[in-house]
Amino acid sequence: MKTIKKFMFGLGILIMSFLFNSCLDDDEYSLDKAWYSIATINPLEDSKAYWLSLDNGTSLWPVATNIPWYNPKENQRAFVVYTLLSDKFNEYDHAIKILDLKTILTKPVAENLGEKNDETYGTDPVSMSEMWIGDGYLNIVFEFYYGGNTVHFINLMENASDDNPYLFEFRHNAYNDNTHFLRKGIVAIDLSSVDTMGEDVELSISFNTFEGVKNYNVEYNSSKNPVSQSRSYMKESFVEAI
Repeated sequence: MKTIKKFMFGLGILIMSFLFNSCLDDDEYSLDKAWYSIATINPLEDSKAYWLSLDNGTSLWPVATNIPWYNPKENQRAFVVYTLLSDKFNEYDHAIKILDLKTILTKPVAENLGEKNDETYGTDPVSMSEMWIGDGYLNIVFEFYYGGNTVHFINLMENASDDNPYLFEFRHNAYNDNTHFLRKGIVAIDLSSVDTMGEDVELSISFNTFEGVKNYNVEYNSSKNPVSQSRSYMKESFVEAI
């Protein structure tokens, strides 16, 4: 299990998030402009090289990076800050220089353990801030109370029934951590195990919130791999759990 990591991109990244929406109207390839995106890391086989896919289907090839020590992993989501260098680099949409990269907690759908669910996955409350599907992942931004030292456990657990095979529960185990600080977290759930058999369905997800259990639905079709149509950027620091 990873240790909780706190990281704040700060005012500079907040400014970059606005640049993400404004660059196309100006000189998008200026080296003094940076873009800020959530992306999927796609390593190349038998190599430390990798390319990035964005939620809208755009592909990025890093021809330069400020973090040459980064070791890419399959099925990993990340915050990426980068400069656009050109259009159409080989089969990729853009060539880029990576300025910074921070990994996002990325997990598969968790198995339903029956009577052991509460003990294993916990029942501690959260509030759901934002949820969207992009690049085959269900991305959830949430808030929770955090004491500063204890590692929390975050999962999306399958809870299918005969009537609805697309039921899930968001689970949070704080392991009796103190509730000193309200923090924002993000998790990306790999939906490759959820087969909708070519149909448009609604994934129904329940959250144990500070106001009681709430349910949220999000449309999904595993064949279409829908991409995100909108984004609101987080202004607070994020806390990565396990």
